[in-house]
Amino acid sequence: MTNDDKAASESGATGSGDATARLRRDAGGATPDAAGTGGQLFLPLDDFLTRDRPPRIARQQRVFCNRNLRLAHIAWVGFDMDYTLAIYNQAEMDRLSIEATLKKLIARGYPEFIQSVTVPTDFAVRGLLIDKRFGHVLKMDRYKNVSKGFHGFRELSRDEIRALYHSKKIRPATPRYHWIDTLYALSEAVTYASLVQALEDRGFAVDYAKLFTDIRECIDEAHRDGTILDAIAADLPRFVLRDADLAPTLHKLRSSGKRLFLLTNSRWAYTERMMTYLLGGSMNEYPSWRNFFDVVIVAATKPAFFQERRPLLEHEGDRTKPAALPLERGKVYEGGNLQELERAMGVAGDQVLYVGDHIYGDILRSKKDSAWRTAMIIQELETEVSAYESCRDDLETLSRLEELRERHEDDLRFYQARIKDLARQLDRDPSDRLEAERARVKRAVERIRGVLRHVESESLAIERRADARFHAYWGSLMKDGNEQSSFGKQVDEYACIYTSRVSNLGAYSPTQFFRSPRDVMAHEIGE
Repeated sequence: MTNDDKAASESGATGSGDATARLRRDAGGATPDAAGTGGQLFLPLDDFLTRDRPPRIARQQRVFCNRNLRLAHIAWVGFDMDYTLAIYNQAEMDRLSIEATLKKLIARGYPEFIQSVTVPTDFAVRGLLIDKRFGHVLKMDRYKNVSKGFHGFRELSRDEIRALYHSKKIRPATPRYHWIDTLYALSEAVTYASLVQALEDRGFAVDYAKLFTDIRECIDEAHRDGTILDAIAADLPRFVLRDADLAPTLHKLRSSGKRLFLLTNSRWAYTERMMTYLLGGSMNEYPSWRNFFDVVIVAATKPAFFQERRPLLEHEGDRTKPAALPLERGKVYEGGNLQELERAMGVAGDQVLYVGDHIYGDILRSKKDSAWRTAMIIQELETEVSAYESCRDDLETLSRLEELRERHEDDLRFYQARIKDLARQLDRDPSDRLEAERARVKRAVERIRGVLRHVESESLAIERRADARFHAYWGSLMKDGNEQSSFGKQVDEYACIYTSRVSNLGAYSPTQFFRSPRDVMAHEIGE
């Protein structure tokens, strides 16, 4: 929270009692200065709090806030292109990447039959971890505890997970593991699981680490040599959603006095083709998509852009030359670095909001290496929110079962202590009365244990049912049981705000004050 935000919060807290009293005092008539305000009437505060009305913005299209953000304080808004301004058809993208990868693997000597292997494009989600030693794909919670895993498409048992991952601390940054943290990388995970399954089913001995390295190299090669990008550019409607609300959203930000910049790792030719498809001819006020932006930087090589001092170049046709400040609207720049861009913009870091999709390349690095505020585009969020809405009753039942478990565990501790106390009394004074009391308490303990077993069984069944509504293999993207998932933790830590697409910002004022919900610690909950 900025100093301004804190000051606003403090002033609001100071005046809240007076404001509430005034609302209640004036509920039945005009304010004392009604003549100067047109006789404005105030309703009781309770009426405001309890009045039921449908939300003006559907939950799937809302902007969610982790840290207070005043858009009024933002002077520049920057955007990544791929998976941010450009929303891809993920299933089509995965199919394209998988087909290209399998062909290149066969060219490297892998058996021909892998070309006909069924690869389910709905298998992978962001936030998974590849274990290259054992060939497993894993999901972890925020504390790096593995909760679920697959070898090929066989789900690992609890005993397998406990034996492999609960005795030692997992170190995801070591060469043994690889994060799947982008939508671009989902095809890597599903291709890996599919080939582990297919090769082992046919009796091949699999070098799990080499297989994953080969898959990654083939996918990267398919991007570098144009196999993937050329196919996308040749059929953009198949691979990319053209959002009719994108141009009006950018226009709304510009009209409020904010300046916009594009910062993408894509090369110029691909950027020109993509941005023309997304914004070309969308509004009469903008003859070209470049007119939406005050600065356009391609081939930015993020995350190195935030950490290194690469030179900023001006792009002229097929040539580049060192860029001169000030940067000019309508020109295209290449490369560069954080310090040079901030100097060109002439604003402090916290007056910049950067909108991207990549936890590491866009959000984490911009957050760690600058004071930029961050907005994360999570394409999957619309599905996540819809699934949450569909299983809200189940989640409320789980909360009630958790309360029931806590009460019965409290009772269990009481009766177990009572049994020990009765045992001590019986040692001193054996009697039928005390023995009968101990037997009665033991029966109560068994009944409570039976209830707890039923609660546990019912909770597991509901959790499985709820998980399936989010994702058939992995459950919720953001949660892992009661905990945040590893992906959810990163969103919470590094994204000031997050939403499913850029155009959702258009439903809010350019001066919107996004407020984060009150953080609640465990000791603040319950009685």
